[in-house]
Amino acid sequence: MQPAISIGTLLQNHYRIVQLLGQGGFGRTYLAEDQGRFNERCAIKEFVPIKGEDKFSDKATQLFQREASVLYQISHPQIPKFRATFEEEERLFLVQDFVEGPTFHAVLNQRRQQGKTFSEAEVQLFLQQMLPVLAHIHAKGIIHRDISPDNIILRQQDRLPVLIDFGVVKEVVTRMQLDSAAAQPTTVGKAGYAPSEQLQTGRAYPSSDLYALAVTAIVMLTGRDPQGLFDDVNFAWNWEQWTVVTPAFAGVINKALSYRPGDRFQSVSAMAQALTASTSTAGNQPPVATPPNAASPVSQMKTVAVGRANPAQGYANAGPTVNKSTTARQPDNTRLVMPSEQDRSSSVLESPLAVGALAAVLAAGAGLGGWAVVRSLGPPNGTPTPTITSLPPLGSEPTPSPTPTQVSPKPVDYQQPKLNLEPGATKVVEGNMRGGDTVNYPLSAEAGQPLTVSLAEEGVLLSVLGPNGRPVARNANRVRRWEGELKDTDDYTIQLSPVRGVSSSDYRLEVTLGAVPAAIPDPVEPTTPPIPDPTLTPNPPTENPDVGSGETPEEVPGEIPSPPTDEGPDEPLAEPTVQSQRVSFPSGAESMRVANNVGPNQIKRYLVNAKEGQILTVTVIESQGGVTFDVLMPGGEMVADAANLQLWSGFLPVGGDYSIDVKSGQFSEFTLQIEASAAVPTE
Repeated sequence: MQPAISIGTLLQNHYRIVQLLGQGGFGRTYLAEDQGRFNERCAIKEFVPIKGEDKFSDKATQLFQREASVLYQISHPQIPKFRATFEEEERLFLVQDFVEGPTFHAVLNQRRQQGKTFSEAEVQLFLQQMLPVLAHIHAKGIIHRDISPDNIILRQQDRLPVLIDFGVVKEVVTRMQLDSAAAQPTTVGKAGYAPSEQLQTGRAYPSSDLYALAVTAIVMLTGRDPQGLFDDVNFAWNWEQWTVVTPAFAGVINKALSYRPGDRFQSVSAMAQALTASTSTAGNQPPVATPPNAASPVSQMKTVAVGRANPAQGYANAGPTVNKSTTARQPDNTRLVMPSEQDRSSSVLESPLAVGALAAVLAAGAGLGGWAVVRSLGPPNGTPTPTITSLPPLGSEPTPSPTPTQVSPKPVDYQQPKLNLEPGATKVVEGNMRGGDTVNYPLSAEAGQPLTVSLAEEGVLLSVLGPNGRPVARNANRVRRWEGELKDTDDYTIQLSPVRGVSSSDYRLEVTLGAVPAAIPDPVEPTTPPIPDPTLTPNPPTENPDVGSGETPEEVPGEIPSPPTDEGPDEPLAEPTVQSQRVSFPSGAESMRVANNVGPNQIKRYLVNAKEGQILTVTVIESQGGVTFDVLMPGGEMVADAANLQLWSGFLPVGGDYSIDVKSGQFSEFTLQIEASAAVPTE
């Protein structure tokens, strides 16, 4: 295994390593500064090969790039944005936003040192804030696979839980490490948090994430690790004896913890509805504390829950307070108040009316929060809009919390300084750009000068624009390489834009401007005017039937044809020839690759029969030249935002034959990866 990267190392020419944040079986995580974004901090994850290997194979690297591209489609305020992947010095990296704040595991450890844990009200709020996050990724067909207190950060700026470390990438790295036909199922997920089907078979479903979220909830409630709460003899969770919760809330958690996947909640919306129903009946169900030691005479003691969370202080400062009366400490933070035989004076908390009023107010606040999260989730088949809720202070009127709207940054058109190009020399410029933005590099050239432009990265395409702002040729629009002669002496622009569906990408642009063509000397005027013939004689017949008889030939040898103008196309565009081929996946497989070639005015069409709700992913793996593709619906209309791409992934709204039209402005060979994953189950 290669050593950790030294502090101060510059990766990709603009990621400077600041600190090593952690290291595990899959690799390392670094804190870095992105010099291309004004030293904005980001997290860089380095994935390491299996022991004894120095690097991943080319096939494994392509697999990682393809799977990681799916994560670029996630856009949620409680998920760090994935920026880029790259390979450097035989190491594989993934870049994402850095989140400031402690993990919930660290917050829980701090509370345990103080003899505290999370209360039921806090855990209910936590679930209400996490369920919309899971609904968002599940709607995209993504299962997290690794939910635990270690992978949820309490963000410092707004005290919201942020989900990190998607196990789908770790699963890919595991497959890359095994990289053989006899590879065993992947076991991504932490022991105790991941359900049995995920650890034993490698399969994961939406209910698998809800199981792990429920385990996280009982760990927060009890302060105990999963191994101390699970009875591996009877395959049952025994957690209620270590905390104080209402029976209705315990029922929701226990259903999510079911051993059989079919017995759990099958969707986020189903669990949210059950959580809302539990809060609506909480006023009629007093909290229950089951003692861990049945031999102790606890049944004769008065038992009450002491303290509550203060939402205004956030998770880190909230926790139960301890009454100064004589207490008996139960294992791991279950507190029982035991009045002495001499002092039996009544207190506010011991009054049945006061306890009932307190429970009613808590139920009202929790019910409002549960109603808000279900409203935010929307219908089961829709993509939810996350709603952030908070519990009102006891005794105060609840006020509806505003629903934050995530405003996507507007696309920016960046104008760069003019390229100073020496004839025959190659100019190289590098940078990084976001999805939707464009970067323009102007240059000056003379008529007849040859220009060659190319991009080394696959996430960005280029266009060569003339003085009128239009592409100089049909094959000079959104390609990776273009070569040709410029017609006019004027200013031109090389415009860069990311491949649709990519949130951001690095680029390396190479520009070569050839030498100015030699000038053609002006014709020499004759010294004496020619003497005109007195009589006109008809042209003699020629061997070329198209020339003569007063007709002008289409092209005279030695004569330079007039260059086409910018006012219209050079010639009428002929309909491209279409060659169709049906793609049939091998038995049991969901993806395959096809290799072919395509030239100007040609379309290589691949027909894929898919079902409604499936996720179709198409990627240009290899190409020589500017190969792009379009994705067409079964009826022939273009899929939205699926034109002139090299990478596309999306849900299919209807079933039928989808067309993938591959094209290029020049003769090019290509390899295409086509994947149709299983349809997402609906309620």
